[in-house]
Amino acid sequence: MTVLGTPVDAAVPAVRGQGLVPVFVRLKLTLLRNGLRQSSGRRAAYVASLVVTLLFAAGQVIGLVALRGHAQAGTLVILLTAVVALGWAVMPLFFPSGDETLDPSRLVMLPLRPRPLIGALLVASLIGIGPLFTLALALGSVIAVAHGAAAVVAGVIAVPLTLLICLALARSVATANIRLLSSRKGRDLAVLSGLVIAVGIQFVNFGAQRLGRAGGLSSLEPVADVVRWLPPSSALGAVASASDGAYGRAAGQLLLAVLALAALMWLWQRSLTKLMTSPDGSTIAAAGPARGRASGPERSGFLALLPEGRTRTVMQRSLRYVARDPKTKAAWVTALAIGLIVPVLNAVQGAGSVYIASFATGMLGMQMYNQFGQDTSAFWMVALSISSTRDAYVELRARALGLLVITLPYTVLVTVVTAAVLGDWSGLPGALGLSFALLGAMLATGAMASALTPYSIPQEGAFKNVAPGQAGLAWVSILGGMVAAALISAPVIGLVIWLHVADHQGWLWLLLPVGAVYGTLVGWAGVRLAAPRTADRLPEILAAVSKG
Repeated sequence: MTVLGTPVDAAVPAVRGQGLVPVFVRLKLTLLRNGLRQSSGRRAAYVASLVVTLLFAAGQVIGLVALRGHAQAGTLVILLTAVVALGWAVMPLFFPSGDETLDPSRLVMLPLRPRPLIGALLVASLIGIGPLFTLALALGSVIAVAHGAAAVVAGVIAVPLTLLICLALARSVATANIRLLSSRKGRDLAVLSGLVIAVGIQFVNFGAQRLGRAGGLSSLEPVADVVRWLPPSSALGAVASASDGAYGRAAGQLLLAVLALAALMWLWQRSLTKLMTSPDGSTIAAAGPARGRASGPERSGFLALLPEGRTRTVMQRSLRYVARDPKTKAAWVTALAIGLIVPVLNAVQGAGSVYIASFATGMLGMQMYNQFGQDTSAFWMVALSISSTRDAYVELRARALGLLVITLPYTVLVTVVTAAVLGDWSGLPGALGLSFALLGAMLATGAMASALTPYSIPQEGAFKNVAPGQAGLAWVSILGGMVAAALISAPVIGLVIWLHVADHQGWLWLLLPVGAVYGTLVGWAGVRLAAPRTADRLPEILAAVSKG
């Protein structure tokens, strides 16, 4: 039996003879070395990430040193430290496999006590790219704000304190949620990390634009005045306070940081003790009365409103994919979030018009593409149930209806919110009509693309959405379909432009019924045309979606 790559019979005597800290440091180095030995690609990726981190850290230190003496240097370092600490807190939830030593459940069978164990794990955590980057940030921040001997002394304390708080925060969060992270819901969190990054980029972009218009960092001073009392920013705030001669305030801020570190270590020890002494679900016998389960088809609530027969079955399957399959869930949640954020943020900034709400329709309409690829190798069961063009038509129609259950109310919501933010209620009917027409066009082209250019979606890998060798097929399917949808929507787009150019504002309300009818007819026609192609190409579709 091995623990973190070291045999137990070799590890335990070493622990008894020389303590936990050197053993765990060697274990961390062994993990790193063995991981790099696995493949040249992994070594190249690690070296590249190390070089980029070093360059970025060096640039960060140079930039912070250049800010020395600037009036807003303290505001910047306080907020920058808070952002880095937030990253330490959330990254273990999204990338739990990035560091194997984050999983303390590997140690539960060893005769180790939690208190010395957390100390050894904390020291071992100092080895890595993340701690190196954080150390560079803390050093540069102290140099930027330290003026005088007292501030230098405070900085000597603040640098390791900031680093240890970030590490203890990451460890305590990972330990408290380790069983979640190793479950299916935890894997869903890792898949959804792309959403967090995408949404974060939108908010950073929005914040940077607002910051530029507000007059720079001076507008953030009220926020910094609060954050400087929150660890680990309080440690660097103590350096700035000591530079200003406020020694009492500096002592209080350092005390807050020390107390925060002690609290995190206590929470970490408590979570580790619970993990090492309490059983998980796999060790508890399934005793007691079974929870109530539906013995027959679910026919209550929303499902009772769905059409009978194959249509209900397919719609229910499609909606369950959205709720349960990690890849499908990630695609839908990302589309829902970005589809709302982009129009609303543009409206808040006073940019664009109410018609930008159709962006949300486009994001969700893309979910119609590669319908059969979402089934992966399980598509063979669907293929067995399709014996005619009629069966293929009902299958595609039900999948489109399942998509509309979410997309239609969402389109109305985003368009109404965008119109409310802009105060352009007169443009609401036209924007809704254009969105409905675009949605129908994307349903039509998505059905055709699913039949003509299907591709497989690998189940392994959070960010691997196309099987090897099918990337070109995926690009043709999505980009070709989107261009075709734009061309199909051209009549309604042209009508919108003509009504505005001709100044027929009073007739814009006609776009709502026109767009709804046009979108319905186009979507129906696309599904009808795709049905015979689906029925005729079942073997090719099955081979394509089962690849990889």
